[in-house]
Amino acid sequence: MKTNVIQAVKENIERVLIGKSHVIDLVLTSLIAEGHVLLEDVPGTGKTVLAKSLARSVQADFSRIQFTPDLLPSDVTGLNYFNQKEGDFVFKSGPAFCNILLADEINRATPRTQSSLLECMEEKQITVDGVTRRLEEPFFVIATQNPLETSGTFPLPEAQLDRFFMQLSMGLPTPEEELAIMDRFITDQPLEHLEAVCRKEDLLELQKAYKSIFVHPVLRTYMVSIVQATRRNSNIVSGVSPRGTLAFLRAVQAYAMIQGRDYAVPEDVKAVAVPVLAHRLILSRSVGNMSHSNDAILSILDEIPVPTENWNA
Repeated sequence: MKTNVIQAVKENIERVLIGKSHVIDLVLTSLIAEGHVLLEDVPGTGKTVLAKSLARSVQADFSRIQFTPDLLPSDVTGLNYFNQKEGDFVFKSGPAFCNILLADEINRATPRTQSSLLECMEEKQITVDGVTRRLEEPFFVIATQNPLETSGTFPLPEAQLDRFFMQLSMGLPTPEEELAIMDRFITDQPLEHLEAVCRKEDLLELQKAYKSIFVHPVLRTYMVSIVQATRRNSNIVSGVSPRGTLAFLRAVQAYAMIQGRDYAVPEDVKAVAVPVLAHRLILSRSVGNMSHSNDAILSILDEIPVPTENWNA
């Protein structure tokens, strides 16, 4: 049942997106592992389409926030207003009260507004005027940002980057994929006809089930060696935090389940290492940007010997 639901959602999204199988796997990994995704890529690569396709594939409440410099925290979380008919203050919930939230161009909002997402992403609750309200589960944030236009943007601080389970890039299509996109969209808009293939209840069951995926002690030691290596690298000012280590473990378990196994293998570790760990690194100024973070993780993966065991034992 678990594999059938996952496969149905993936196939549904692939009715719209072409050539993004691995990215879809990683997004579903984050969703099942109760994490959040930051999509960073140039405009027009399908970031918003991916978020909408996922939302339409799951029978859940979906909200979209277009982040701009004048957006206020109350535009995200909601606010109390005075209702003259009732003679009292009434809470009006913001778009963050949903199951799947698309935070479009998140780096265009001020740090104050960006920080309004911190509590709901980490603790799945929102506090307004001293009153805390729980968010309905599941709650999943998929944020986008454009790495090219830096004018008028506010880079996400390390504290908020660490809240994201994965940072992904859509990438540009190959010539064959681009031709297939033209063929698919020449007379139709498949996103408009997409219907839900998964209930919220199914998703909640998946979010409980993935924790039972077996991760061999030797494989866990291998993962810790990768994390520890990020803290010893001379080009890295700050390595992966313990929160990142736990995210790494959860990602491996969820990814293994998506692959149809009840145990993890070293290939699962390698598949999720860069998207889960790279954005958590703080590099020295002489080294550079996000692409160098990816290279740092790949270099560590090359250096550390891959263990060989009977992984389902």
